[in-house]
Amino acid sequence: MGYKLAGFDVIGCNEIDPRMNKVYVANHHPKFNYLCDIRQLVEKAKAHELPEELYNLDILDGSPSCSTFSISGSREDAWGKEKKFREGQVAQVLDTLFFDFIDLANELRPKVVIGENVKGILIGNAIDYVRRIIEEFDKAGYTCQTFLLDAQYMGVPQRRERAFFICMRKDIAEPFMEQIDFFTRLPKLTMEFNEEPIPFKEIEDAKGRKINPGTKTYTLWQNIEDGDTSLADAHRRLFGKEAFFNSMLFDPEKVAPTIVADTHSCQILKSHPCYVSRGEHLQCSTFPMDYQAESDKEIGYMVGMSVPPVMMAQVASNVYDQWLSKM
Repeated sequence: MGYKLAGFDVIGCNEIDPRMNKVYVANHHPKFNYLCDIRQLVEKAKAHELPEELYNLDILDGSPSCSTFSISGSREDAWGKEKKFREGQVAQVLDTLFFDFIDLANELRPKVVIGENVKGILIGNAIDYVRRIIEEFDKAGYTCQTFLLDAQYMGVPQRRERAFFICMRKDIAEPFMEQIDFFTRLPKLTMEFNEEPIPFKEIEDAKGRKINPGTKTYTLWQNIEDGDTSLADAHRRLFGKEAFFNSMLFDPEKVAPTIVADTHSCQILKSHPCYVSRGEHLQCSTFPMDYQAESDKEIGYMVGMSVPPVMMAQVASNVYDQWLSKM
């Protein structure tokens, strides 16, 4: 969606989750659609069994599943272990998916490669993976720059930080030699955004599912105070125990917090006793209001797993203006 907003023609898709692939196809009707493990796609590319249009693309974009690098959860304990996605697909080692993505780039030889991941990949011991990613891109013939961007300053009404790896194929980087930065040895690419943050009240509709009176959740909501960011704050005051960390509060006066796809998480309005609605989810993530999905739950999962389209459009537009338009 973001690339379309930026004026690109998106011709293909690779997805392992059948339900998300169904949603993607229903909304975008890609010319080439591959519902499979990316490793199968790499093998097809090596055998040159893919359409010629998929080779030498302007941009190959990927968001290798990245939950093992999240700053919440087990992090290091989950590294190197196989994990199945929610739909029961084949098990994959999630922290090596980025290298499978680089293998695909090595076979398809796009002019530019853009990879996205969670902020956590740039933190602590995970930085070793960043070094390996840059090294593997280098071996595949690409120069690589990294950026940590926050969607709230890019026209998205949501606080969402994401790491981007933006790479140019070395053989076409030559015309940029006079622009190459002495320290990075890369064609200069800037990603600076200063959009005015959009508070949640600008999109709030309070049409989400109501919180049932008499439930513990309702009791906690009745006892929230200024400054609370989740129901955990109220639970701590009332019961002296830690709980309800995943029940995030959406304050109308502040930018919405990061929407997550965790099925155990809840997003609750601070101003009304209800959960975030389908429309609020879509607007928080800058998806069209008529974006098709079978259920509100599916919408919540989708936006929690996605790079907001306007965020992606900002990145793609800068890559076009600074690089592709000059090639």
